[in-house]
Amino acid sequence: MTTQSIPIELPKPAPLLSAKGWTVFLISLILVCAVAPALNLWVPEGSALHLSDYMLGLLGKFLCYAICALAIDLIWGYTGILSLGHGLFFALGGYVMGMYLMREAAGPGALPAFMGFLDWKELPWHWALSGSFAATVLLVFLVPGLIGGVFGYFAFRSRIKGVYFSIITQALTYAAMLLFFRNETGFGGNNGFTGFKTLLGFSVNSQAMHVLLFALSGLALLGCFLFSRWLIRSKYGRVLQAVRDAESRTMFCGYNPLPYKLSIWVISAMMCGLAGALYVPQVGIINPSEMSVGNSIEMAVWTAVGGRASLVGPIIGAFAVNGGKSWLTVAAPEYWLYVLGALFIVVTLFMPGGLIRLPGQIRQWREKRSAQTQSELNHAAAAMARKASERAVADTLKGARA
Repeated sequence: MTTQSIPIELPKPAPLLSAKGWTVFLISLILVCAVAPALNLWVPEGSALHLSDYMLGLLGKFLCYAICALAIDLIWGYTGILSLGHGLFFALGGYVMGMYLMREAAGPGALPAFMGFLDWKELPWHWALSGSFAATVLLVFLVPGLIGGVFGYFAFRSRIKGVYFSIITQALTYAAMLLFFRNETGFGGNNGFTGFKTLLGFSVNSQAMHVLLFALSGLALLGCFLFSRWLIRSKYGRVLQAVRDAESRTMFCGYNPLPYKLSIWVISAMMCGLAGALYVPQVGIINPSEMSVGNSIEMAVWTAVGGRASLVGPIIGAFAVNGGKSWLTVAAPEYWLYVLGALFIVVTLFMPGGLIRLPGQIRQWREKRSAQTQSELNHAAAAMARKASERAVADTLKGARA
């Protein structure tokens, strides 16, 4: 007797984006690369459709912040690791780019201006590759990735989790900020780097350069989104989510969480480094204040407000929170921190899914309210029917006695 094996058909992998998703992606691409530059360069300033230089720079900063929020979502939303120190990796990427810009502003063979003020005679060893743009681009990813990898290896190997891990990331960032404040480290002290003039020989303050940096920031955000989407939908991403939901059970199934947690941590750090490198030439300055604990906490707030484990949500959160901050710090600057804290509390208690899931949450509330109202009406109708039946019985008994 022979047995015939039945072929097993595995489910086909779902597309990276749905048709609607690709439509939104292409629209975003057109807005970043064509519409916004056209509104800034070719629409007259008096027109209502003109996009001012200030607004273009502000939106460029928001795009960089959105990359950071996306990086936080990979480790917090999909892996369950809350970092309150990613401002360090953002600042490291910015410092690497700032070093190149300072060398170019100083000219061939000259020292950056702040080194002349401090009477330095030669460049420190860690400035050796700062004169090469290709090396700078490489170091934008390698420096945050290397520092994040060393820290993450020892932290994850020691199985530090939860609030303890968050506190350690804060301590690391604060220690780095104190180090960068010192003049002898060669990073400009508390003033940091500023006074940038050119980038690859082109004026960094020209309108065309601002438009180019804005478009590059948008392309970087869209590229990071597609990469994150592909990563999360792969087997690797499913293991990350298993580690988030039940790390002990994942280990029992034969997976070692250390390489997964470490690799996604390094990827997240490198994404923040990229955001910092794009941010610095747009704002024209980088200093140790970018490593402040408050900045790192704000990154987590962007992700929470937009909606963790959604990829699109953190981008929305970064734009929403920073847009509100830009308006409120002008209208009522003394209330901004109170509003930020209240926003985080409201989202945590009443909107755990963030803004991206708010429509669905409102729909659930309505359905629950409608079901509750219908249940109350049914109970009221049953009570009225019971009372009517009791009255009918009483009337019948009264008539029988008469």
